[in-house]
Amino acid sequence: MWKAKRASPGARPKAKGLTAFSLAVLLVTISIASLSLNGQSNGMNEYEVKAAFLFHFAQFVEWPVETFKDSDTPLTYCTVGEDVFRGALEESVMGKRVNNRPLRVAHLREREPIDGCQVLFIAGAPKGRRADELAIAKGHAVLTVGETEYFARDGGIIGFLLEENKVRFEINLNAAHKAQLKVSARLLALAKTVLGSQRGD
Repeated sequence: MWKAKRASPGARPKAKGLTAFSLAVLLVTISIASLSLNGQSNGMNEYEVKAAFLFHFAQFVEWPVETFKDSDTPLTYCTVGEDVFRGALEESVMGKRVNNRPLRVAHLREREPIDGCQVLFIAGAPKGRRADELAIAKGHAVLTVGETEYFARDGGIIGFLLEENKVRFEINLNAAHKAQLKVSARLLALAKTVLGSQRGD
């Protein structure tokens, strides 16, 4: 049975060093997201905001050591189907690193193998097709992120939500556990809803 709980604003752990800076940037991204979706000309659009979130998500997730061939192996963001970011994702990760790893973006066709992907974004799609993509990710240490309604509740790890013109997200810790991923408490504190537990209960 799902265990849904709202993150407590007062329960955010203190972060140090670069992680503290990254957390601050993510908080700023959340705060300005509403500006972008209100149609202001100087704001970020929806997918620029989501691209920024995707970059920061990887800073708060731990993959199994064997996920990467060696210390120089890049962390790869993959999208499935149409590239809804239209270059915003590449721009978001350009010249940046996560845990000292270079970052790259790959755009996959539907049902294409996801070997080499660490973050898999599944754009809006019919439920059947979304289930196919999640099935392909099963057994892989991949952070699945989607934007369809109930994405996290249907087995994805992070699901984007639009709420009062803001981009929010919920996290399914059971799904993260099955993918052998550990999600930082700092990221959990920023989620609108957390489902399950780190142990997969």
